Amino acid sequence: MSLNVIEVRGGTPLRGTVAVDGSKNACLPLLAAAATLGGGVRMTGVPDSADVAAMMRLLDRAGWPVWQEQGQVSIGAPLGTSVGELAEAAQIRASYYLVPALLAAHGIARLPWPGGCAVGDRGMHLHFAVYEAFGDCAEVNADGYVVRAGQHSSRITKVALPFRSRGATIAALLRAVVAGRPVRIEQPNTAPETQAVLAALTVAGWEYTAKATSLTVVPPSGSSAGGHSWPVPGDKIEAGTLACAIAATAGSGIVTGAEAADLTALVNALRRLGVMVDAEAQVLAIDASAPLSAKNLRAIATLNPGGLDADFEPALLVTASGRRGRHRFADAINPGRHGNLLPQLARLGLQAKPISATECVLEGPQALSAATVEATDIRTGTALLVAGCAARGTTVLHRPEQVRRGHPDLPGKLRALGAEIQESR
Repeated sequence: MSLNVIEVRGGTPLRGTVAVDGSKNACLPLLAAAATLGGGVRMTGVPDSADVAAMMRLLDRAGWPVWQEQGQVSIGAPLGTSVGELAEAAQIRASYYLVPALLAAHGIARLPWPGGCAVGDRGMHLHFAVYEAFGDCAEVNADGYVVRAGQHSSRITKVALPFRSRGATIAALLRAVVAGRPVRIEQPNTAPETQAVLAALTVAGWEYTAKATSLTVVPPSGSSAGGHSWPVPGDKIEAGTLACAIAATAGSGIVTGAEAADLTALVNALRRLGVMVDAEAQVLAIDASAPLSAKNLRAIATLNPGGLDADFEPALLVTASGRRGRHRFADAINPGRHGNLLPQLARLGLQAKPISATECVLEGPQALSAATVEATDIRTGTALLVAGCAARGTTVLHRPEQVRRGHPDLPGKLRALGAEIQESR
């Protein structure tokens, strides 16, 4: 077996019970929130994924002491008055969450352009608009950007977002912490990852009022001392990926650790595909061993409350390919994702007809056959693992480090369900 690949021998129905890790997508902004509050925060359930490790290194290099032990992380008060080189910020997209913390500690944030998954243009113009609403000044160049803290005379800062951007919403929340004054966000993102930040700020004494189209957050009436403890919620995307793997292999199993309420859109999609799913509290039970009649599925990724998270779409697309019907998928949030995903799935025999750069349709059922494929981004990699579990023969996945960026041990969890997987690093 060549260096740094994952080999998956498919064709075995997955069965058993497995628990998910903490959510990478929730943990990254929580780490930044802990630094923005000035440290004194302990976090539990922190996943040992590559992107989370990179964020903790960035915090340490920027002056915040970080202690880690067995899924628990403590963030101390910032040390020093200067910031070292933060070149590693170019490797992860979530590095932009560090801007408010850097403004709080140093009055300036100087960062390279964020990296991460190459899934199309996901610009930072909304982030800069948030900081400008607080009176800050943003400058950009070819290598990165600089935000300098300013002053804003209004008692409450108003931020109107043109769409429900998770990154811009969290940026506004953390910048309000730095300013120590209320913020009202129009068209806020209300995804579980944003809710985790709101819950953390509530522990620190902040209060918020959520309405259908706005979110108002108010600082504590007095000082908020440190010593806070925040849990990282279970990874809903990992739970959904494992559920799709069970369904795609006509297996049956239980996935625990993620809030069932955060999986509603995925559960509804699987049920439409004829998969029996029960979801309650933090337990997701999937039974595809005796599939029901499938219906045409329309899976459109959206930022709207209760909608299908874009990160569910790739694994769900693989599952749908094995179910009778004409299924339509769209992800305009990550406009380059289909360009990564569909060519790799085509190597396994999955035929999807592009309607546009962000939409496709496929006719099921289709049988998948093993091939050599490449994880071009996190979600393409996880979808290819699902496809490998369902395909006949042994699939070889190159660049598995993309999967490890988002999941500490997704192959191990699939093995716990009976998948035949071997890894080399």
